[in-house]
Amino acid sequence: MSATAASQPDAVHLVVGEEELLVERAVRSALETARAADPQADLTRVRVTDLTPPELAELVSPSLFAEGRVIALEAAQEVSKEIADAVLAYAKAPADGVTLVVVHTGGGRSKAAKELPAALRKAGARVVECPKITKAAEREAFVRNEIRSAGGKADPEAVAALIEAVGSDLRELAAAASQLVADTGGKVDAEAVRRYHRGRAEVTGFAVAEKAVMGDRGGALEALRWAMQLGVPHVLVADALADAVRTVARVSAVGRGDPFKLAGELGMPPWKVKKAQGQARGWDGDGLARAMSVVAGLNADVKGVAADSGYALERAVLAIVAAHGR
Repeated sequence: MSATAASQPDAVHLVVGEEELLVERAVRSALETARAADPQADLTRVRVTDLTPPELAELVSPSLFAEGRVIALEAAQEVSKEIADAVLAYAKAPADGVTLVVVHTGGGRSKAAKELPAALRKAGARVVECPKITKAAEREAFVRNEIRSAGGKADPEAVAALIEAVGSDLRELAAAASQLVADTGGKVDAEAVRRYHRGRAEVTGFAVAEKAVMGDRGGALEALRWAMQLGVPHVLVADALADAVRTVARVSAVGRGDPFKLAGELGMPPWKVKKAQGQARGWDGDGLARAMSVVAGLNADVKGVAADSGYALERAVLAIVAAHGR
């Protein structure tokens, strides 16, 4: 490791894993750290497959005006040898005021892609692990940590009740945990979870999604308008729609069966399998393919691609309902 890299241990970050929320948080954390040193620091995201070595060199070159920058190289598991070599060369001699965040799933097809994480670790990059959360115990630990980070405490019954009420989506779980801590003064129990979700039953993203995947056009639009009026973040509604469509698709693919037996195979609680089996009626393969395409596009729309994310949500709900073969 060079002296320069040693003196700037946080100049290069390696974010490894496939859990989208944790990856996004790691990138945001790097940006917040950069802004602590320079409030004007900005974030640039770029896929490694869209870069040439000269373009990468330009991105990480010091600004003439010494402005702070954070460069997030996304999908680094697809990196070419030329770009991997350029990233490693930079990691050994980073520029002042530039933070490079390399986002990598941990896999990769080429030798260069597979070896990049280990090489960056050796070069002194700050490593943030973001493994996919698939096991019930991991999800419970995530919820406990979210509540603790927000300044609260919760017993095991409350954690289980929250997961049962919200489901497996980490963004929804994180938002619910934070709100519960604020509403309860930090002491979260199962009764508080039940009160909270009774009060929000008609305005959560999952309420919108449930109506949409059932083909209920009027109900879905009404729930969406309430959600937007009451300030439910657009990204949470989009995530709920995506989760609902993907869940129906996964459950449809394995066919009918005992929800308790299928739960382990699908990595979701039995109640969710049973619910999705009911929602799967009326869907065929073509309709699910169209709905999957809709929610994939919506994810980008609510994160800045669409000029009006509220309108994008309404169009997506209508498209999902239309794809449902009633």
